[in-house]
Amino acid sequence: MALFEAIVVAHVVTGTVGLVAFWGPIVTRKGASNHRKWGKAACYGFLGAGSLAIAMALLSLYGPEERIPSVTDRELFAGLFGWMMLYLGMLTIGFVDYGLAVVRHARDRRALRSLRYQGVIAAVVVSALWCGWYGIKVEHPLMVLVAVVGLVAMTIQQVYIWRSEDPPKGTHVGEHFRALIGMGISAYTAFLSVGLIRMVPEHVFNPAIWAGPSVIGVSLIIWFTIKGKRPARAKASGVRPHPQ
Repeated sequence: MALFEAIVVAHVVTGTVGLVAFWGPIVTRKGASNHRKWGKAACYGFLGAGSLAIAMALLSLYGPEERIPSVTDRELFAGLFGWMMLYLGMLTIGFVDYGLAVVRHARDRRALRSLRYQGVIAAVVVSALWCGWYGIKVEHPLMVLVAVVGLVAMTIQQVYIWRSEDPPKGTHVGEHFRALIGMGISAYTAFLSVGLIRMVPEHVFNPAIWAGPSVIGVSLIIWFTIKGKRPARAKASGVRPHPQ
């Protein structure tokens, strides 16, 4: 029990760093020094939180103690706090890895086809498929929903990586942005699952609370994508964008 509680504390610390720093890159000027500093802090925080989430999931599934004895449906507990937590931790790591890699290899997109990066994507896909299958088994649609989100995200990444022709200049910026927003979605969802156990246990299986980060994150992706495409369309047509 002491090991699990120590991991929880470390998860809370690293997760808090990531959750707070996550908003820095969103509100600061893209490419500026502050943007990079906040981004690194968020990425390192979420990498730690994601890794620790995987450790907690494995202990919940295979540890000697029974976690949260008040939860009588042990299959559902294993799904949400075992396999889904493991998948969300893996998804967070996958988003961080890809979000940083597309910037690092902006001039050599084919480097993302290496085993180093494809292995991480494959691990996310496998954990998503298992999470979705288990969600169908225990009849919990939330597990299926989050699994589909990850599978769609990995498919979009692979389309960018394996497309035959070079994408338009600057496309990697959009990939970087969507990956790190996805990082925030998965991290917030996983982090809520730990906090909800202790703060509001009666709502620990409430789908509305668990789906909140996805709704907010996807909305941010759509809003920033539309905002970013306006200047690009204006530049392509030779028309100066109207000042905001």
